[in-house]
Amino acid sequence: MSFFDDLKNLDPNNPGMWPKAIQMVIYVLLFFALLFAGWHFDITKKRDELAGLERKEKETIDVLTIKQRKAANLNALKEQMKEMEISFGDMVRQLPNQTEVAGLLVDISQTGLAAGLEFKLFEPKKENPKEFYAVLPISIDVVGDYHQFGEFISGLAQLPRIVTTHDIHITSKSTKDSGALLLQMKTIAKTYRALDEDEDEDEEE
Repeated sequence: MSFFDDLKNLDPNNPGMWPKAIQMVIYVLLFFALLFAGWHFDITKKRDELAGLERKEKETIDVLTIKQRKAANLNALKEQMKEMEISFGDMVRQLPNQTEVAGLLVDISQTGLAAGLEFKLFEPKKENPKEFYAVLPISIDVVGDYHQFGEFISGLAQLPRIVTTHDIHITSKSTKDSGALLLQMKTIAKTYRALDEDEDEDEEE
C-alpha cells in the first residue's frame, strides 16, 4: 500500500493507530509549525520594539531640536541685550549732569546767536524728572528768517548733548530794511540730564 493510500485510510478518531511514518511526518510538521509560530511571534515583538525605539528616537531628536533653537534664540537675545546696554550707556553719557546744565544752556543760546537770530525770550522751565533722567524744557522766542531758523535747528542737533525742539510756530514779524521778510519763531527746546545718585534714591522712595 502506498503512502497516499495510507493517508486516505487514516482514522481521525484514532491517531494512535496511524502508521509510524505518517506519525513522524505529522510530528515534524507540528514541530515546524510551532517553530514558525514562535519565530513569527518573536519577530513581531522585536519589530514592535524597534518601532517603539524609532518613535522615542524621533521624539528625542525633536526635543533636542527645540532646545537647540531655544538656546540659539537665547544667545541672540543676550547679544541684543548687550547691544542695547551699550547703546543705552552711550545715550546716558550724552546727558549732562546737574553741574553741566548751565553750560549747555549757554551753548544753546550761543548757537542761536551764531545763526544770526535775535532772542526775545530764553526761559528755562521747571524740570520734569523721569526714572533715570530729567527733562528740562526751555521756552524760546527768536526773530530771524528761514535760513537762520534752519541753521539754528541744525546747530542744536550738532551739539554734544541731546537737545530736541517741539511745538514750533513761525509767524510773520515785519519787513527788514532790505526788504527781506522777517519771521518770529516760538518753540520749546528740551534738553535732558542724568539724575544724580541721591536724586535716583529720592525717585525710588
